[in-house]
Amino acid sequence: MFYSSQELKKVQQNKRKEQRYRVLDVIISTLALIISSPVLLLITLMIKLADIKAPVFFHQKRIGRDGKAFNMYKFRTMVVDAEQQKAQLLAQNEVEGHMFKMKDDPRITKIGKILRKTSLDEFPQLLNVLQGHMSVVGPRPPLPDEVAQYTSYDMMRLAVKPGCTGLWQVSGRNKLSFQEMVELDLHYIRNRSIKFNFIILMKTWRELTGKGSGI
Repeated sequence: MFYSSQELKKVQQNKRKEQRYRVLDVIISTLALIISSPVLLLITLMIKLADIKAPVFFHQKRIGRDGKAFNMYKFRTMVVDAEQQKAQLLAQNEVEGHMFKMKDDPRITKIGKILRKTSLDEFPQLLNVLQGHMSVVGPRPPLPDEVAQYTSYDMMRLAVKPGCTGLWQVSGRNKLSFQEMVELDLHYIRNRSIKFNFIILMKTWRELTGKGSGI
């Protein structure tokens, strides 16, 4: 199904709904950071002990709502010069379209493999939520070089803030093509509601706890 830009503009213009989403984002991200703080401190220590000179956090420019750039935070899961090595690995990209994903990526550290498998590397994005750059639920935040290749149709997925989790993440993730991801994101944007967000959050929890392999 294809969506028009007029349909997606209506999503942006409902300020009262946006305020409710923002309040819930702040509450959920604050509670999540407080509850998970012992685990986050342990992860910080493990990353630092593995390479005391390297940074614990990794930040990368991503494109948010209305094409505005921001720095997205993650726990560092790769070697320090990962971006420099990326150019040599582009031929092994396993995702159709403008994204880069690679199985058994040699740039990922031992601790990084554990963090990625459990998605714990994503937790610092809750800071992006508190800053207002991201939402708890929303489309995947794209890289600038990905957006540079977008069609006008693809650009419509930037109608709302990107999310820490989303419909794409719980619907097959890397098994899906780029265009399938776009369609899922636009379906989410068009049907976005607090109820839909909680359904996605519940599916995300099932994925994280290993109970959602069939989702």
